[in-house]
Amino acid sequence: MLGLPATALAACSERAEISPPDQIVNAFYRHDGPPAITLFTVRNVETGNGAHSALMISGSQRLLFDPAGTFGHPRIARYNHTHFGVTPHIERLFISYHARETYYVVIQTLEVPPQTAEAALRIVATHGPVPQALCTRATAGVLRQLPGLGSINSTLFPDRLERQFARLPGVMTEEYRSDSADADPDQRLAALDAQLSQALTD
Repeated sequence: MLGLPATALAACSERAEISPPDQIVNAFYRHDGPPAITLFTVRNVETGNGAHSALMISGSQRLLFDPAGTFGHPRIARYNHTHFGVTPHIERLFISYHARETYYVVIQTLEVPPQTAEAALRIVATHGPVPQALCTRATAGVLRQLPGLGSINSTLFPDRLERQFARLPGVMTEEYRSDSADADPDQRLAALDAQLSQALTD
């Protein structure tokens, strides 16, 4: 299991959202696939412009780095904008939370050496809070620190980061679209709560 410094678990700031230390430590999920990094890009259906960036890292465990994102639930352990214990169900909830009639999600997955995945896990596990509108800069900042990904340039635009990531050898790309009605974040979080509660009682 990835270790977290005691100082990191105890840290707090006005913008930080941090689960209790025991919840973070116990929220463990290891995917049975190869080590990989997945870049999520939320795009506007009408314009194609990027609206949000996030990363999922699969290695010794699987974490979701959702900088400045609105996705979250008290039952999903988190440290600032990093979610722990990201099972396939939580991954699907994250994608469907963003995909609707006005937005779709581009999913780009790159298999990486185990040491690259572990380096990414270490970075996001204790990443500080990210201000609004800086999600892509923070995401690119994580990628730029990883072996073999130094060609990624800092950018504020999700679609530009998506294009950079697509140029890396071996990237697999898919899209997720939904015709579900648009809703404000509070309504989408309420729907997420209902789905997660149902999944935990099944």
